[in-house]
Amino acid sequence: MKNEILPPQPLELEAFLDIATEAALSAGAILQSFWGNLKSVQEKGRPGDLVTEADAAAEAAVITILKRHFPEHQILAEESGHQGSNTSRFLWAIDPLDGTTNYAHQYPFSATSIALLIDGVPQVGVIFDPFHQELFRAASGLGATRNRQPIHVSQTSALSQSLLVTGFAYDRRETVDNNYAEFCHFTHLTQGVRRGGAASLDLAYIACGRLDGYWERGLSPWDIAAGIVLVQEAGGQVSAYNQTPLDLNSGRILATNGHLHEALSTELLKVKPLVMPLPYA
Repeated sequence: MKNEILPPQPLELEAFLDIATEAALSAGAILQSFWGNLKSVQEKGRPGDLVTEADAAAEAAVITILKRHFPEHQILAEESGHQGSNTSRFLWAIDPLDGTTNYAHQYPFSATSIALLIDGVPQVGVIFDPFHQELFRAASGLGATRNRQPIHVSQTSALSQSLLVTGFAYDRRETVDNNYAEFCHFTHLTQGVRRGGAASLDLAYIACGRLDGYWERGLSPWDIAAGIVLVQEAGGQVSAYNQTPLDLNSGRILATNGHLHEALSTELLKVKPLVMPLPYA
């Protein structure tokens, strides 16, 4: 008889949450120390996909803390990739600096995002914005908080009264599947569509009710895993564009306050790609 795999218990999740918080705060201090003092900004192969010495230093700090406490866990980090045995149930997804382009231009909308996936499911999420001193935390069954105070998604129930957010993938110059048409479509249907440039904070803002809905493509698991936990624990809904269960590796996400989920999905699936010349391809 095989040993039964038990789900993580609340005390265990709280311990994971506390260590992720320690790591995120450490990374945030590093990001602040490099602010305005960058010596190297490079592209990672695609126009606009930047990396700096701040990314590397913050990621190293996060990994050091996680390995000290959980040496047997797997790690998936944006800059250094996969580490550890793939036999572990536990996988940390790390974006040390979400919003690197913003950061490189000293536009203060960036964050460190750390999530723990257990058996492939995001169950712990911490997002720290060091420039506005906002710490978002959540764990399955334990709720979501901003600076240790409970948060909840908005109650907006009509697209016409909503404020949405989205982003544009790095390959937007090379494909008509680039989100431009969707952006225009929802700009006409809502009170506005914002483009923050940091997926983790977009999701955190859904969780705390500042925004009502979010969709984006071209994403990696480390971009959204922590935010998924926040939105769900704050009472929101996360799925694929067509409302089927989200595949973290699909690169696409739809997240809302729940009230708008069906309407946003329905409208999203109506939109045809904007056919236009792509002179920079």
